[in-house]
Formats: sequence, structure tokens, C-alpha cells
Amino acid sequence: MTPVGTEPELDDRILGGWLGRIAGNMLGKPVEQGDLWTRDRIDRYLRRAEALPLTDYLPEPPSEHDGLELRPEWRSCVRGRIHGSCRDDDVDYAILGLDLLETHGFDFSTEQVGDLWLLRLPYLQTFTAERAAYRNLANGIKPPLTATYDNPYQEWIGALIRADIYGWTCPGVPHRAAALARRDAVLSHTGNGVYGAMWAAALIAAAFTAPTVRHAVDTALTVIPASSRLARTVRRVASLHETRLSWEDTLTTLAEETAGLGWIHTVPNAAVLTAGLLYGDGDFTRTITLTVRGGLDTDSNGATAGSVAGVLTGANAIPAQWKDPLEDTVRSAVFGFDGVRISELAERTVRLAGTEAATHAATPAAQPTGTGAS
Repeated sequence: MTPVGTEPELDDRILGGWLGRIAGNMLGKPVEQGDLWTRDRIDRYLRRAEALPLTDYLPEPPSEHDGLELRPEWRSCVRGRIHGSCRDDDVDYAILGLDLLETHGFDFSTEQVGDLWLLRLPYLQTFTAERAAYRNLANGIKPPLTATYDNPYQEWIGALIRADIYGWTCPGVPHRAAALARRDAVLSHTGNGVYGAMWAAALIAAAFTAPTVRHAVDTALTVIPASSRLARTVRRVASLHETRLSWEDTLTTLAEETAGLGWIHTVPNAAVLTAGLLYGDGDFTRTITLTVRGGLDTDSNGATAGSVAGVLTGANAIPAQWKDPLEDTVRSAVFGFDGVRISELAERTVRLAGTEAATHAATPAAQPTGTGAS
């Protein structure tokens, strides 16, 4: 793929990525507890609220009693109650990545990623592998030991949710995006946790120039070891989709094949995300709603699906029911960014994409390789 130049279409697609990430995150946030909010339970909730097919944010619970089972933030994340985005780590890390590239440039080090976490991100707004790595940093441990010392979450989804900024700033250059994402991911993750970040960054970068969603998915697979469990799982979803198996049956099959990994592990979430993208087939609403209805880490999967779909369609083509309630405003725990405009974040990202394209036009990055499959 060839790099995409800085032009109105690129501006629209990068804004689409930001809007899509935030909207998808907000859609999935009320039911973000995969061991409770299973795929069947989410659909039962939607049927009771007469909200299937799902074409908007989740509906309010029929009664306050029902709302007790949703995440506490539901009152500002359901349709009719949204006024700007809720704070969430899935958006915080995109903002933090933007700040990283503006501060240190594209030659940033893994150590600089950690330094910025300590400076900009409150400890209690980190979770699982990120919290373990943060604690290790505060105790003076250096990367890559920050990812492995007392960290049982090394292959969970945290690094994947940090990858979008590298895809948005490397439009059409998926291997470069993956290399940047890897440098970030090894602060807190190993194995499939790192591959998930590389795959997501490449997927988003490929979406700028790919003729179809399937092309973007296939391209993203080229940046991770083919024998890794992540790559095998993504290929499995694609093969079932090719056979015209239903979305429901595809997810049932993959749930059986990834059983035991847990609802925040990278691999089963990548299956839900890949299914949402392929069965959504480029339609923004269908993509994010199928992805969230797939369960597991609903807000993280919805955010990444929205980012890919938003890049594919561009901001102008995202339906108003997803964009308008966001009121061009982001709540964030990242120091100095609370209340920032989504449009400003997108403009700053466009500037970075132009800088990266100019710097690397003559010397494309070498393809990143994994240190081994798992």
C-alpha cells in the first residue's frame, strides 16, 4: 500500500477514526463485563427494550432495578442522556499516544512511554497489565521487565486499545504502524498481547487504502507471526465468514475454540472484533452494533471497530445519531486534556500524519517481526 497524502479526504478519515472510536466505546460501556453481559444476555436486554435491530446507543433500562446490573456510568452512556463522551481508558490511551508523538516524535522509546504514563495518567485509571506495568515503573523497574514482573495480564487486551494513534498517523503504511505499536506495547505486554497491538495498528492503517474490510483484515495479518494464536483465530473467523455461516454461529464456534482464555484476553476479543468488521461489511452502524452485541470486552471492541469503520467511511458518512450526542467533547483522565474537542484531537493527528509521511517517504520502515509465536 502507498501512503495517503494530507488532503481533505485524509482529514475526514482521521476525524472518522476518532469519532468512531469514541462512539463505539460509548455504545459498549454500559455492558462492559463479559462474564455477566454475555452475547445472549445483551440481546435479551435489547429485545425487552424493543431495540433490535440496534441502530443507536443502548436504550435506558426499563426500570432502575434493571439498571443496577449495568455499569454505574450507564446514566451518561445511553441514548437520550449523552452529552459529550464519558471518561474511559479506551479513549485516554489514544489521547496519551497523541501526546507521546507530539512530545517525543516517532522515534520515541518504550521508556518514554512509561515516563509519560507516570506524568500524565492517574494510577487508579489504569487496569490489569497497565496497572502492573505502572506499579513496576514507580518501583524503578525498567522495560521490558515492566511487562513480565508480577504481571499475570500480559496477553490481555490493554496494548491493543492503545494502538489506534499509530494507525491514524501511518495511513496506508501498516507495517510502520505495527512497528510503532510494538514499541509501546512491550512496556506492559508479551506474546499475543503485543501481537494484538501490532495487528490493530496495522488494521487501522490499512483501512485508509484498503478497497474492502477483508483486504484490511488480510493486510493486518501480515505484521504478526502466522503461527501465533491471534493470527490463527483471525483467519478462522475469516474462513467461517467465507462459508456464509451466520454471525451468531461464527461467534458460537469461536467461543468454543477460545474457551478458558477469559473475557479480557486478546484472542477471543479479536475474534469478536473480526466478526463485527467482516459481517458489518463497511457499514458503520452495523459494524459497531454487531461488535458490541458480540459481548466480552464490549467497550474496547466497540471502540476499535468504530475506529476502523470510521476510517473506512470518513466522519461525514457516520450517521448523526452516533456523532451528535458526543457534542465534539471528550472527558479524559489524561492530565491537561479533559474537555478537549474531538475535532482538535483529529486536527493534531492529521499534522502528525503529515510529519510522519514526509519523514519516511524515502525510507519505508522494515517489516516488524515477532520474537516468537504463542
